[in-house]
Amino acid sequence: MSARELVVLGTASQAPTRHRNHNGYLLRWDGEGLLFDPGEGTQRQLLFAGVPSSAITRICLTHFHGDHCLGVPGVVQRLSLDAVAHPVVAHYPASGAHWFARLRHATPFHEVADLQERPVCGDGPIATGAFGTLTARRLDHPVESYGYRLDEPDGRRMLPDRLAAAGVVGPDVSRLVREGTLAVGGRTVRVEDVSVPRRGQSFAFVMDTRLCAGVEELAAGVDMLVIESTFLYDDAALAHDHGHLTAREAAGVAARAGVGTLVLTHFSQRYTDPTAFATEAAAVFDGPTVVAADLARVPLPPRRGAV
Repeated sequence: MSARELVVLGTASQAPTRHRNHNGYLLRWDGEGLLFDPGEGTQRQLLFAGVPSSAITRICLTHFHGDHCLGVPGVVQRLSLDAVAHPVVAHYPASGAHWFARLRHATPFHEVADLQERPVCGDGPIATGAFGTLTARRLDHPVESYGYRLDEPDGRRMLPDRLAAAGVVGPDVSRLVREGTLAVGGRTVRVEDVSVPRRGQSFAFVMDTRLCAGVEELAAGVDMLVIESTFLYDDAALAHDHGHLTAREAAGVAARAGVGTLVLTHFSQRYTDPTAFATEAAAVFDGPTVVAADLARVPLPPRRGAV
């Protein structure tokens, strides 16, 4: 199993279909598990996907329309039922705090999990740690909505042949990375002598929105962009009226932003042929494109060269 992958739990917008559950996406990022927009049925989809509740470390809601949040009660209660030992942080638009409170306490249950609410109050970083930096950006939808971006810090890739030539072995490798220099055999070895720059990976999650500055900022240069494509371009006017994107618009964002892998999702039930989304996107974006399907796993693409 990839240490970094997107587990697709559901791909339907507004109403589920026989083949598509409501929204739900789990990003595995080393030791982190970010659950985005758990719609109705997410708890069961996690079971089908083989993802335990203990894999969840953050819950990130873009907004409070039902297809993006009605799975919260089941997920929250499952965290306590399974006695998940680590804290789970919940991010959501601050203006919807009253809605989150209702979802969190939708029915009586014995709450033992440590769920920490960290509402999003505006654009900017909302969490930092060993995983990198999680940032939110305001989107353009009829209700307040935010997209999310995760950035790993740039680092260095160690070169085994240079390490061996310099006499740096075993625990001394970690020490060199940590301290930057190391005395070996009467001389100083610098980390720059035995490594090359390594670009940090990045991921963006963009749901219900019209085209806006926030979409472009979130997508800029990311390795993977998960983005709504509720409509096809023939229905562009309808998409704009309801605060959504078409597959062509989503692909245009990916092309302008230099995205590595494009993942299209959040499909209207009016369309029965998923290949139409791929065809429309291919007209404007020539990179790898995935038309998301329920329970699919999409690995983060390989790193794209040096810094």
